Amino acid sequence: MESYPPSLVRLIKHLSKLPGIGEKTAARLALYILRSSDEDTKALSESIREIKNKIRFCSKCFGLSETNPCRICLNKNRDHTIVCVVEQPSDLAVLDKSRAFNGVYHVLHGALSPMNGIGPDDLKIKELIERVEQDDIKEVVLATNTNVEGEATASYLAQILKAYPVLVTRIATGIPMGCDLKYLDEVTLRRAMERRESATAE
Repeated sequence: MESYPPSLVRLIKHLSKLPGIGEKTAARLALYILRSSDEDTKALSESIREIKNKIRFCSKCFGLSETNPCRICLNKNRDHTIVCVVEQPSDLAVLDKSRAFNGVYHVLHGALSPMNGIGPDDLKIKELIERVEQDDIKEVVLATNTNVEGEATASYLAQILKAYPVLVTRIATGIPMGCDLKYLDEVTLRRAMERRESATAE
């Protein structure tokens, strides 16, 4: 990248750190930003700064929010007796967009993966159990991904939740094995949520 000025090279290197962005794509993005108006580039930089300053984790569901608790947790029109457990905030967003679920959520921020050193204490599992103990929760929907880590996490949670008087269901029908929830279409997600089944720990 010797043909680019140092400031442009720095931007390309920063952009290439983003998930799924290689050096060529980063260079195209950097050149696009360079050609953009001062107004657009200022708005972009302000948006980045704004999310770093304003976005936080909801203290109840651990989703992304500018308020605490988040708008979903504060929404009285939702069924707060049903909690849907997902791995990441992006999973929460795509499930909620499907409009198949009108309960509340709990974000684990990952899945069990012993090979990567991720155990129960590294996830928001303790906080989930506290919600089950303290709130009037009647059903926990396990909507972790259907890959190995997601299935292991769902099985682990189902085993733990056996000790509590809650119905534990698993999102399953229509979700291909090994699929990441955020890549599924809304119809598939809606059907999977509507046809959820009892989760049994092996």
